[in-house]
Amino acid sequence: MTGTPDRDRAATRPFLIAKDGDRKYRLIVRETRYNSQNFPIVTQTDVGETFQSAVAARTFARERFGAVAGEFALK
Repeated sequence: MTGTPDRDRAATRPFLIAKDGDRKYRLIVRETRYNSQNFPIVTQTDVGETFQSAVAARTFARERFGAVAGEFALK
């Protein structure tokens, strides 16, 4: 180990769009940190809003957080 984080191990995208039970979409913002052994620790935070479509959730993330294409994951 060289002391630098292993970026290949933590391939999580910073924005997760998940469908809930009511057929609405939620946007979850994920942050990846590394501990002293370079193990990735992912923290997830729900933005607290629901959206009618995944496109609406992406638009919100672009406007609010400056998200770009390729930073989204769907669940």
